[in-house]
Amino acid sequence: MIRRLFGTDGIRGRVVETNPDEAQAILALHEQRVICPALMRVVGEALGRTMDTLSGSGMNVVIGWDERPNNLKLTAALTLGLRLVGCSVIHVGLCATPALHRALLHHNARLGCMITASHNPVSDSGLKVFDARGFKSTPHFEDHVSAVADALASEEREIDEIEAEELSQASEPYIASMGASASHPLWLTERFGHFQTLVGAQGFDASHLANPFVLDCSKGAAHTWLAAWLSERGIHTVEVSAEAEALNLNCGAGDFSPTQTWTFKEAASSSHRLLQNLRQAPAGTIVGAALDGDGDRCLVIQATEQGFMVVDGDALGDAILSAAAHQSNRPWHLAASIESDLSLLSTAHRLPAEVTVIETAVGDRWLSKALEHTLLTSKAAPCCLGVEDSGHLVMATPHPHRADAWALVGDGAATLVCYLLAFSVGKKDHHMRRGWKQRRSVKDVDRSLWTGTNTLADEVETIAQNFFSQQGTVDSWDRHGLEGEPNLMLISFTLDGSPASLGVRNSGTQAKISISLRLSPAIDSSDMGVVLEEITSLLTSAMCQ
Repeated sequence: MIRRLFGTDGIRGRVVETNPDEAQAILALHEQRVICPALMRVVGEALGRTMDTLSGSGMNVVIGWDERPNNLKLTAALTLGLRLVGCSVIHVGLCATPALHRALLHHNARLGCMITASHNPVSDSGLKVFDARGFKSTPHFEDHVSAVADALASEEREIDEIEAEELSQASEPYIASMGASASHPLWLTERFGHFQTLVGAQGFDASHLANPFVLDCSKGAAHTWLAAWLSERGIHTVEVSAEAEALNLNCGAGDFSPTQTWTFKEAASSSHRLLQNLRQAPAGTIVGAALDGDGDRCLVIQATEQGFMVVDGDALGDAILSAAAHQSNRPWHLAASIESDLSLLSTAHRLPAEVTVIETAVGDRWLSKALEHTLLTSKAAPCCLGVEDSGHLVMATPHPHRADAWALVGDGAATLVCYLLAFSVGKKDHHMRRGWKQRRSVKDVDRSLWTGTNTLADEVETIAQNFFSQQGTVDSWDRHGLEGEPNLMLISFTLDGSPASLGVRNSGTQAKISISLRLSPAIDSSDMGVVLEEITSLLTSAMCQ
């Protein structure tokens, strides 16, 4: 049985100072969720030995990292592992994940490696891997890497300390005119014109934005430039994470949940730097935004009558799509994960353009995979958008070297800019009517007891069938799975003619199982907590050790 090193979005864990042998390092990741240089070295070797199964050519690898205290040690260890098997390694430096993505395409590299743990605490770190086309690694490739790493860890592979020191350094300089982080604002400027055309906006309309607009980049790479970039274009912006004690500490999107709300008093007394810097504003005013630590996602904050609320990724994507569909009647492709608002996909017919909808597994890599065909077959700018409620939006970007070619990237700064342009256009009449959704999780479970198809899954389905049959007329009951979620049980059905969905899945690499219930807005949600409690209780008693 393969001991998987990768979770929903790469490898993540708490970084420790101890550096055991590689076999112990792999075991520590599985049993204690910890990461050390020895793990990164063996993963680097495994990546180098398996990259020939991916698209592209050559053995060039680019590595970037965010500002976590141990990332330079992890970078050196990953570099050592890659160079030991003949890879040429380029360090692009401190940057956001989308800037690493851009550097990968710029260098025509075979692999891109981003050392980060995204919105996780600064004590954590990890690894995201991209192929030559800028797509995140697939579970099949990650299982291959895991198996090779496991085999390598059982071998004796001594190396001289002097040679190890030399091979821990980059083998090639970064050939861009400036670092990846410094080039990010120039790239956003290039994309700005495309976004204007996409949504039909001449520029930003600041009349419904707070002055100043409060920006929180989670002390990630964008905290040094994004506020100035917005201010230069008419949105007076102040950045509040620069003085945070550390990346993601009391700042950033990682502390927010989709559709979360606060009263004015709660925001003012919060320890979160964005919330405590917000000023009261008329309801509907966009008052601020937060990126996560590695800069690939964004959540926006809007004023309400009583306080503030999160404008989540579903609402951001809906606003962009609504504006774009009014600007052009070209067909669109919209991908959204099983945790997005059900209305986003089920009511796409409300828009003036034809929209093909695709439901995907959790993780922005599945959004990109679902949109890959559209990307490859579009002769003009691809009309495609991927959405997760967490604030991950995947959009098309011109390839840096190939004329009329496009890539797909999730970029929190670009998401914010495109949304603010769409907000300026104001096509709100066609925005979706929000549905109801709620997630529960059970921690410290034995994940092997849930497969999505076993007896325990049958028991969960029976509970759901009995409950919903008492709520109204149930039709079109369909229990199925999705690519990328081998243990998912997804049940789609209608209740009194309106769509609903129940999903149960093992979550990432942690010992946790998640239950997600989504309802269209026409369904009364007042009693739905009952079925979630019953399912949660069953899974707790059956799976907790």
